[in-house]
Amino acid sequence: MARKRDPRPSERQRRERKQRVLVQRTPSIVRSIADAIVVKDQSLYFLSAPDGNVPLSDEHGYGLYYHDCRFLDGYELKLEGQHASVLASSASEGYQAVFQLSNPDLQGESARLIPKEDLGVQWLRLVSGADRALHDRLTLHNFGPEPYDFSFSLTFRASFEDIFEVRGLVPEQVGRLLDPVWQDGALCLGYAGADGLYRYVTIHFSPAPTRCEGTSAVFRLGLAPETQAEVQVTVALTEARAPVAPVPRPLVPPDFALIHGRLGEAAAAWYQHHANIRSDSLLLDRIMAQSLRDLHTLGSKLEHEAYLSAGVPWYTTLFGRDSLIASLEALAYNPDIAEQTLRLLARHQGRREDAWRDEQPGKILHELRVGELARLKEIPYDPYYGSIDSTPLFLILLGQHAAWTGDLSLFVALKPNVERALSWMADYGDPLGAGCLSYRCASAKGLANQGWKDSGLAIMNADGSPATPPIALVEVQGYVYLAKTLIADLFRRSGDAERAERLIAEAEALRRWFNRAFWDEAMGCYVLALQEGFRPAAVVASNAGQALWSGIADPEKAARVAKRLLAPDMYSGWGIRTLSTLERRFNPIGYHLGTVWPHDNALIAAGFKRYGLDQAAYRVFNGLFEAATHFQHYRVPELFAGYPSVPFAEPIRYPVACHPQAWAAAAIPYLLQTLLGLVPEAFERRLRIVRPVLPDFLQVLELHRLRVANARVDLRFERDRSGVSVRTLKLDGPLEILVQH
Repeated sequence: MARKRDPRPSERQRRERKQRVLVQRTPSIVRSIADAIVVKDQSLYFLSAPDGNVPLSDEHGYGLYYHDCRFLDGYELKLEGQHASVLASSASEGYQAVFQLSNPDLQGESARLIPKEDLGVQWLRLVSGADRALHDRLTLHNFGPEPYDFSFSLTFRASFEDIFEVRGLVPEQVGRLLDPVWQDGALCLGYAGADGLYRYVTIHFSPAPTRCEGTSAVFRLGLAPETQAEVQVTVALTEARAPVAPVPRPLVPPDFALIHGRLGEAAAAWYQHHANIRSDSLLLDRIMAQSLRDLHTLGSKLEHEAYLSAGVPWYTTLFGRDSLIASLEALAYNPDIAEQTLRLLARHQGRREDAWRDEQPGKILHELRVGELARLKEIPYDPYYGSIDSTPLFLILLGQHAAWTGDLSLFVALKPNVERALSWMADYGDPLGAGCLSYRCASAKGLANQGWKDSGLAIMNADGSPATPPIALVEVQGYVYLAKTLIADLFRRSGDAERAERLIAEAEALRRWFNRAFWDEAMGCYVLALQEGFRPAAVVASNAGQALWSGIADPEKAARVAKRLLAPDMYSGWGIRTLSTLERRFNPIGYHLGTVWPHDNALIAAGFKRYGLDQAAYRVFNGLFEAATHFQHYRVPELFAGYPSVPFAEPIRYPVACHPQAWAAAAIPYLLQTLLGLVPEAFERRLRIVRPVLPDFLQVLELHRLRVANARVDLRFERDRSGVSVRTLKLDGPLEILVQH
């Protein structure tokens, strides 16, 4: 027997939620996941509460996810019907988590009271993408002076919601939940999707449960003092195009230690291919190590190419903008991920005009989804192309990758894609007709705003009203300028000087027009955007700082922008806010309306450094570094609230922020690269180190395994009386190190 999932909300609620989740891009309307313990490997990931449980209540974001579906949305451990007390939980290494629990006062099977904290429960959790399985090992220890008989239960729930449904969207079509089946001590939960795909969760136990009740496995234990018992649980996922029989319990349970070792070896091998730092600050070393661990955790594969998925849990998929920027921030540490990301995005480059998906020939995708709603065409995300900036960012990453590797082969391989991207910017990306890049959403379920601030209210006028499309964002014009200058260099190096000159001329014309059209003298800053009729959206926002990152700003204007962005209404103490506190729409907990985004700050700081504003860049680094010290495991989240650092002693979490999140994880590594002044010139077999700066709390920093062209170098930065000295510790391959103070 099967039962249909009940969508429950009214038609009006369905329309409202569709508007919020799709067009306005609300991240989620579920309760806070700020305290979530996250494990991920490849495309499989699991979020739990700090006690290891996934509550059996509704409207939370915890659970086991795969292919844009939450397979498991309930998983609760109870001792004699009561929740255990959490003592500690940790998941600093992305593929594993550990929870240490203890008991409240319990009345055991023998009616003897089990005093609180006499029982200890260690819950070790692994997630393995290769197995499409969650592996749990529970070790229950009797620390008391008496023998205890007691029972504990594990209860499961599987509703098989699409990720957009979890976020709040009500689907128009729903599948059928299959009745739970117990077979040979294993529990099978299933779903016949409206998209024709069958999805199953099969839960194996070792040893077998004492009894089975509904979707609960109950174990009865007797433990003498100072003894322990172990229960292993494997939660395996299956997708099939036709119904399959329940899977019996394996005769031999999976080797937990072997799986743990395999995951650890894969992580260690990944780190060995990356540059890393060692310093005399244990805090900095830990933050940097966590950043690299998070990047490893967010690594995914599609069509045999690796890429950085945007963030857990809402955006664990291929994103154009996010994957490109994260790869760019991480270039100095490993350029390989950038190459694979570029090849993958090139493969999915727009081919035709399709208003439903905002697709046009040559356009780089925004987001690729593979879940039930995408397969049913209820959402236009298979893939969706509603991004104004993914295409120039694609070209920027290609140019920056060549600057680090000194190799034209990727450019040659992707030259047809480069030509199509340039043609898209010229033929489709300019509805304003001014030689700039602007957007107007064509899809009924597409994004109203299509820059990196893509929530519905993010681009506004001074009176708080939404900007009117077509909209030309300030930072996007900088992206176009930088893209054309970088690609021009590659055309020149490949022998096409004429093409290079045309691109440089176009970039220069854009730069001159930009500095007239976007500058607001009264604000002392660039405006957020131009809209229909070339009317300015004259608000002070962080976007102006990213114009400095691209180099499009006039030098005197750049200095004024830096001063404006570091004023108290923009700089919170932890970082630069997305929107000034003086603006009508400011909201310190609004997604793009006053929060602090680490990647935004990293790009802005690089812009400050580009224009010689080293102390301004350092101030941004210092604020974000201090903020990172307050987050669990020193993990930098997608964003945090824009409340000031005084009187608050620590940054305030954004309730449903992704963590880990790719461009946030790479933000501090990129900021450190900026402070050190690393400028690759790989075609010349040279690394320039421009005005290196060390954080005030550092005396020594060593950068190991830095790759430029075919060379690898270890460098030592040390503070001395004259500033910062740079010494080469080890060099493999031809490379000139040029330090410019």
